[in-house]
Amino acid sequence: MTVISDMRDTASRRERSVDRIIHILEFLHGHGEGIRVGALAKALNAPRSSTYTLVNDLTQAGLLEIASDDQRIFFGKRMYLYGLNYIRENSLAKRARLEVDRLAKETGETSEFCMLQSGRYTIMYMRPGNRPFRISSAVGLQIPIPWTASGRLLLAGKSRAEIEELIADEDLVLPDGRRIAIDDFIRAIADAQRDGYCLTKGLVDAVTQCLAAPIYGADGHVEATICLVLPVDLSEEQLGALRDRLLQSSRMLSTQ
Repeated sequence: MTVISDMRDTASRRERSVDRIIHILEFLHGHGEGIRVGALAKALNAPRSSTYTLVNDLTQAGLLEIASDDQRIFFGKRMYLYGLNYIRENSLAKRARLEVDRLAKETGETSEFCMLQSGRYTIMYMRPGNRPFRISSAVGLQIPIPWTASGRLLLAGKSRAEIEELIADEDLVLPDGRRIAIDDFIRAIADAQRDGYCLTKGLVDAVTQCLAAPIYGADGHVEATICLVLPVDLSEEQLGALRDRLLQSSRMLSTQ
């Protein structure tokens, strides 16, 4: 019995260590910049000693690096290489990368491939357009779902209870302080599902609009989106042509 108990204790400690490592990596990704270990432990409400130990182990493994000037920690080169493997080897991500490049080249507009990750809209791959004033966002950037056209498509088919559980109250507040009513947001999700695409204007800023189309998985649910980030001053004719081209990309990525 003592041997079994010791084995269970060891497994439990390993599980806790894995959970703490995941918490560290998730925090660094969401934080978006380096942070000192002491501040990290405080932010995670974790013991400083065990946080130092885990950070040291992750640094030795090449998953994290420590800045020599101010001792802030950030993702290491190995993490970057792992991310490249996903883009290269995941079937949908690989095809979407090629289609995003093709779409940006053909239209001259910024094109993105997006998915949900940890309850946030996440830009998985992006290719900027060729306008003199470029509209672009950083790959890996996580944005509250209600701020995006893609978010409305990614939640298509979910119940009201599922949506309300996923969306934090602060996510409904736009950068300029405007608040999206949850009822309006849920109606917008239903509209996007019905239309098969979504167009939002002036949510994140006043000069851009986003046109998104769904990418369906084998189960018929929206697995990802492909979208165009556009200036708001396009004509209806221009917008219609871009929508048709985007839907073509959506269908191609959904059927292979």
